[in-house]
Amino acid sequence: MAHRGLIVSPLKTARFPVPLEWGVPPDGAAVPPARRLVLEIARVWGMPFSAEALQELELCASEVIANAMEHAKARCTVTVRRVGERLRVEVEDPVPNFERCAADPESTSGRGLMLVEALADAWGWHPAGEGKVVWFEILGACEAQDLTHGWGSAYDLLSPRSVA
Repeated sequence: MAHRGLIVSPLKTARFPVPLEWGVPPDGAAVPPARRLVLEIARVWGMPFSAEALQELELCASEVIANAMEHAKARCTVTVRRVGERLRVEVEDPVPNFERCAADPESTSGRGLMLVEALADAWGWHPAGEGKVVWFEILGACEAQDLTHGWGSAYDLLSPRSVA
């Protein structure tokens, strides 16, 4: 039985969520629907997120998409990937520079990446083609409580197996 949001192989032997990617027009009104789509993808993929983690996901998605709109003033591409219990959101825009300005205490803007840095479990940027990608990751509840730094976890390990 196929689940919503999963691709099933022709032989029905493999199931996996795939990265989803879509273009967002350079219009501030496009940010709310894009962030809602990120949340819906997390729900459909069954990400083990608490209500708080979903709020953090929504805020971080809003900030990185809005930053691309504000600074690139061009169409950007949003990609959502599942990596284990992590959800990774990437926003690619055509501007190669990444400038992180100090927020002016009198300004009502300029704090977006500070919020992403505070809320996301990881974030960063890298050059991509003519532009750049700004990304962040949110961990699921299970992984956030038991970080294994890439070595996996021992859940459901019944007994050690000998290697021949």
